[in-house]
Amino acid sequence: MRIIDAHHHIWDPSANPHPWLTGPPIPFRYGAYEALRKPFLWADYDRVAEGWDVAASVTMEGEWDPGDPLGESTWLNGLPRRPQAHAAQAWLDAPDVDAVLAAHGADPLVRSVRHKPRSNFAPGGGAGGMTAPAFIAGFKRLAVHGLMFELQTPWWHLDEAVRLAAHAPDVPIVLNHAGLPSDRSADGLAGWRAAMQRFAAVPRAIVKISGLGLVGGGWDPDTNRIVIRQTIEMFGPERCMFASNYPVDSLCASFDTIWRGFDEATADLGADARAWLFHRTAATVYNIDMEAC
Repeated sequence: MRIIDAHHHIWDPSANPHPWLTGPPIPFRYGAYEALRKPFLWADYDRVAEGWDVAASVTMEGEWDPGDPLGESTWLNGLPRRPQAHAAQAWLDAPDVDAVLAAHGADPLVRSVRHKPRSNFAPGGGAGGMTAPAFIAGFKRLAVHGLMFELQTPWWHLDEAVRLAAHAPDVPIVLNHAGLPSDRSADGLAGWRAAMQRFAAVPRAIVKISGLGLVGGGWDPDTNRIVIRQTIEMFGPERCMFASNYPVDSLCASFDTIWRGFDEATADLGADARAWLFHRTAATVYNIDMEAC
């Protein structure tokens, strides 16, 4: 099975400004992350992915200095090797959002942008950042510049995403990390599933099945299989794609463990469904020519 890794990072904090990797530690969903504070370049990616037929990949912004939202994509474009697509940094509520989105839209590497909206650490904590008028206004500008929106938010804010989508129905929303189902209790999974079902009703909603590690590390094949199969059931294979989230998820599991987990969780699905999950959805969403890879 050829795969497209639909979400991973390439970074070099020894040379570039990634405040969370070079400055004081920040609260992080996997806990301590000192192991990430080092370069992860293409040679490192190839080393961890050895044995897998990675035909193409999509890099995700790595929280570069927020004062320079164009810097990371410029750096990636200057490397001897580039990804097939990139999700760039943009701040939808910034005064210069139009200029930034125009620059990203003109970059043939960039397909989408990510702005992590403000979120609460638990359900019932109040509104998140997608309700802010400036955020909504910036989101609506994505359609003008032909860009998709990468959404990383916990599932209890997905109803905000449903309302956000109505402001610009032509903008695809790519949900990162399956809505972050970190609570694997029966109640936690029930809340996640209900929110995901409502979000799945958005016509241009797509989901990355990735980032399934648990708080404090660990990659649980049993509950991850539940998340994987229920996500596919809700969205259909044509709107789901697998991704490693490396090197971040190296805190939880090896690249091989993650992709074998995807493989084993879908082994009983047909070849066509698995083709969508492992590469065809990502190729369609990010406009990647598999024959050219």
